[in-house]
Amino acid sequence: MQKITRLSLLFIALTIYQSCGNTSKKERDGTLTDKKVELEKLKTQKNSTEDKIKALEADIAKLDTGSAKSDKVKLVSINPVAVENFKHYIDLQSRVDAENISYVSPRGMGGQVRQVYVKKGDHVRKGQLLVKLDDAVARQNVAAVRQSMSVVETQLAMAKTIYTRQKNLWDQNIGTEVQLLQSKSNVEGLENQLKTMRENVKTAQEQVNLSNVYSDVSGVADEVNVHAGESFMGGPNGIKIVNTNSLKVITDIPENYLSRVKKGIPVLVTIPDVDKTFNSTISVISQSVSATSRGFTAEIKIPFDPSLKPGQSAITKILDYAVTNSLVIPVNVIQSDEKSKYVYVLQTLSNGKTVAKKKPVIIGEVYGDKVEIKTGLAAGDQLITEGYQGLYEGQAVSTKLI
Repeated sequence: MQKITRLSLLFIALTIYQSCGNTSKKERDGTLTDKKVELEKLKTQKNSTEDKIKALEADIAKLDTGSAKSDKVKLVSINPVAVENFKHYIDLQSRVDAENISYVSPRGMGGQVRQVYVKKGDHVRKGQLLVKLDDAVARQNVAAVRQSMSVVETQLAMAKTIYTRQKNLWDQNIGTEVQLLQSKSNVEGLENQLKTMRENVKTAQEQVNLSNVYSDVSGVADEVNVHAGESFMGGPNGIKIVNTNSLKVITDIPENYLSRVKKGIPVLVTIPDVDKTFNSTISVISQSVSATSRGFTAEIKIPFDPSLKPGQSAITKILDYAVTNSLVIPVNVIQSDEKSKYVYVLQTLSNGKTVAKKKPVIIGEVYGDKVEIKTGLAAGDQLITEGYQGLYEGQAVSTKLI
């Protein structure tokens, strides 16, 4: 009995011990979790506070321009804004062409080639015989007309003799007036017939002459695509004569420049292949706009140069805008915000410190790396040309290494 009671007490004691141990473990686990949660909360508050500190420091630096330590001084480069002449050009690809280019053609309907008297590269003069066409039929016509004319000439001589004798008899009151008038009529008819035949001979001879193809201009035979035995009708695929003593540059200009390009305005022509530049003016402007290229054509005369060839590439700079005494700055320093375009200039404060000052500007024309300033700057302003990226109004700047 005592043994049972003792075992019962031992079991109760063990149960109580285990229960107390589990309670202590739960209390320890709960305390650790709470501490971790509290630590994360403090870290979040710390990050938020640091962000606020940084934002306030930035705002203070922008507002407190008089403080030498408001922000790190930024090194910049400056150039004074200068007054100069500004020019705007229209840059276009062009080509050299000859003022006088002739495509040789026969004066008639053409024909079969019998002989060619010129080859590619030959110098030819105006009126020089270049091609001989088949003229056999034309010469036969001339011979036939002349033979017929010879018969009529014989008949006319006889008719004149008869008329002379008839008139002599009439003067002696021999014969009738009808005979006289008839003989006179025969003479006049044959004379008219002979006159017509002489014109026919001229026409037939002209047909013979049409078989000779001559050059209409002096120059160089740039292309000769004619051979004996072939049919020659003329045109671009035949004989091309080029006179390079008078050259021009042809350029196609987009139609949006139609109101800005006029005859006589200055042009700068550069031939890159031979490294030569010519000053000239526009001599011809086409009166229509191409439906395919949506542009119009302009011609610029250039002086003769043996190194230039028709078809050579050229660069044309057409001066469409020019102004004197204008404010001109590098185009890369122009920045934009939602309100306007602006630049930064160097401003010296009363305490001797230098800061960046934002100046809104209105720009004009842009050409190359230069831009015209209409308003917003004045001559002598110290324009920040390097280190302007990331600047803000009032930021401390320096042009010397610190």
